[in-house]
Amino acid sequence: MKTTTRLLGAFALSLLSGSVLAAATPQELATLGASLTPLGAEKAPPPPPAGTVDANGYLADPFANEKPLFVITAANAEQYRARLSEGQLAMFKRYPETFRLPVYPSHRTVGMPKEIYAAVHTSAEKVSLVEGGNGLQGFTDSRVIAFPIPKNGLEVVWNHITRYKGGNVFRASANAFPQRNGDYTPVQMEDQVAFPAFVPDLPKEQADNTLLMFKSVTTAPARLAGNVLLVRDTVDQVKEPRMAWQYNAGQRRVRRAPQIAYDSPGSNADGTRTSDDYDMYNGSPDRFTWTLVGKKEMYIPYNNYRLASPQVKYADILKAGHTNQDLARYELHRVWVVEGTLKEGMRHVYAKRRFYVDEDSWTIAASELYDGRGQLWRVGQAMLMDEYHAQAPWYAFEALYDLISGRYGVYGLMNEEKTWVKFGIPASVNEYTPAALRTSGVR
Repeated sequence: MKTTTRLLGAFALSLLSGSVLAAATPQELATLGASLTPLGAEKAPPPPPAGTVDANGYLADPFANEKPLFVITAANAEQYRARLSEGQLAMFKRYPETFRLPVYPSHRTVGMPKEIYAAVHTSAEKVSLVEGGNGLQGFTDSRVIAFPIPKNGLEVVWNHITRYKGGNVFRASANAFPQRNGDYTPVQMEDQVAFPAFVPDLPKEQADNTLLMFKSVTTAPARLAGNVLLVRDTVDQVKEPRMAWQYNAGQRRVRRAPQIAYDSPGSNADGTRTSDDYDMYNGSPDRFTWTLVGKKEMYIPYNNYRLASPQVKYADILKAGHTNQDLARYELHRVWVVEGTLKEGMRHVYAKRRFYVDEDSWTIAASELYDGRGQLWRVGQAMLMDEYHAQAPWYAFEALYDLISGRYGVYGLMNEEKTWVKFGIPASVNEYTPAALRTSGVR
């Protein structure tokens, strides 16, 4: 793979010109599916054959017979510095004896349905940022990324937020927050996500500014079971902010929850992440100034089918300090590098965020989060894999490591659940109303 590092000064100039508000030009659109992939990545060979799927939806590892090309450790990390992130280097320093990156052959496995590729092309002709950049105009198809040819950092962030996730999704999963000695108690939940394009009875006036609807029901432990969170995210979250409600099973009351946004403590996270850390980043991007640093090759988590296997138990993954890196898989891939700096007068526990966004799926693969003193505080990684059965990018889990406290959180574990993620499930608007929370939360 040819090394590609581009410091994009031209994009900084475009911020001054106002051209960042424009949709893709005909000349730019002509490159999609030609010199670029339909999603705007540098042209790739066809993905390898898919693996098999068991009766519960779990995926076989199509690369199970491959061995690591080499393993990066604290002892040799300096040799690979150019292709490592600052967060990875910090993890080597924090856990010099145990943190490691097994590097395997690279496979660009991301694939999506042809109708999604066609929809991206159609949408790109009319989608642009609203004045100020904190929303989208002309974005009427919730199946597609907003900007296949991004012109600035904010558009890359929006691509992560709007990326294709396989349609409506149901997931039974567990979160865990190991203590420094490795002890943990999992929190189990059932999540549903629905998108306007796949909710036929959603009224048009509501659908026009709906990005997604999300519902999470906590099922264990007993002290939390029955609590429900409902979120409706909007396309322009400044003009019409996120709406959220919570049902408390103990009180049997539904309440508005405007605090479920930005840097408020994340739900079912034991203080290990903020609300906008979920899915590596979510919500309105308006509190940060986003800069497109460039594009580079980096060792990122990729094709982590082994970490998602039902043969691997949670105890095999969750160790003191960090997850079991011997089970992980890293590959060399191109990423977009974006930095967010907290705007003057805005409040957030993070003063700066840096994201490494996979060019093929537009998923944030790794993150670095800095506190108000400028100190690197948390390091995130999503253990990416392609859901070849549903033709959608996914991950085995996401994790966020606190370099200061030595604790971490892992979110979306599914190894010990009855089924893997279910994609393309039917949805009705009635399932995503405050009135429906009481029924969802019945113990």
